[in-house]
Amino acid sequence: MDLTDRKLLNLIQGSFPLVDQPYLELGEELGITEDEIIKRLSELKRQNVLRQISAIFDTRRLGYKTTLVAMAFEPEQLNNGALEINKHPGVSHNYAREGSYFNLWFTLAVPPDHDLEGTVDRMGQDTQALSYRMMPTIRFFKIGVNFDMVKEKGSSFNYNPDGNGSAKDQDAAKEAAKGWNQAQELSELDKVSIRELQEDLALLPRPFDAMATTLGIDTQELFQRAANFQERRLMRRFSAVLHHRRSGLRANAMIVWQVPPERSEEVGLTMASHPAVTHCYERPTFPDWPYTHFTMVHATSTDGCEEIEREIAESTGITERRLLYSTREYKKTRVQYFVDDYDRYRDPQPAENAARG
Repeated sequence: MDLTDRKLLNLIQGSFPLVDQPYLELGEELGITEDEIIKRLSELKRQNVLRQISAIFDTRRLGYKTTLVAMAFEPEQLNNGALEINKHPGVSHNYAREGSYFNLWFTLAVPPDHDLEGTVDRMGQDTQALSYRMMPTIRFFKIGVNFDMVKEKGSSFNYNPDGNGSAKDQDAAKEAAKGWNQAQELSELDKVSIRELQEDLALLPRPFDAMATTLGIDTQELFQRAANFQERRLMRRFSAVLHHRRSGLRANAMIVWQVPPERSEEVGLTMASHPAVTHCYERPTFPDWPYTHFTMVHATSTDGCEEIEREIAESTGITERRLLYSTREYKKTRVQYFVDDYDRYRDPQPAENAARG
């Protein structure tokens, strides 16, 4: 990648232009032609640096139920188990991690009429997992994956759907937090529009034309629907997802922290303010797992991750923590909403061969 490629990747991770000719607009900003933008993005996709360009929706406001799942496998069963789990359309991130008894960690979302706990039970049974544990989000502090491709480091914006710390006016923050975790009423028109906007954007001069044609509308109405989704906080933004390892950020660590309850919010907001932290959540504890706060960091090396870890520890005063490095990425994509592939998981049977952790 040259400097122009890196600047282009920075641009499309932000607010991707929802206009008839977005690649022309990007080219004008970078001083190159529309055709060159498309050629560069095509090559970046061929190299698997660029994964996709599409809408990012707020899973819970669409009515989907979500959780982080930790599973333990015998080493020889790990690969097959991970590949089976990948088949579920609600699995968006799936990593083998070292540093704990649980060696596979994945995120799962299921539609409103599906049983989240039952689905995890079935996955545990189908994959012959030794043990598994659900770790749902108690509180969001940050979601915002961005990589500064020019400086080659994490530089994520601070987005938190529950409104924590997002407004100087506390009344405004409380207003923003209302209903963040509540499903919103969706029309069939909403659902078919979401199905289109979640698809990877074509690398053509007018990529939105086909979406609008499928919906039987013009592109201006399509853009209006996207704007409406953002106003209703159903859609966070329309942007690109990169392959962080192919982008040069080869180390990925989930750092878990033992935070006293009385300092939960203060520490969570401080952690979220670090530019290299892409995700920050509070999750439940267990007798053998005292860690409450989960931070995701990426760097060019493990030394870089450990430097970020030290910076967070110094800024918060929290010393009890653990780093779980990803050793293999099995899946990283966006959840597919309102598709038929969920049906095979609709009525899961309780697991018999796997044990809850």
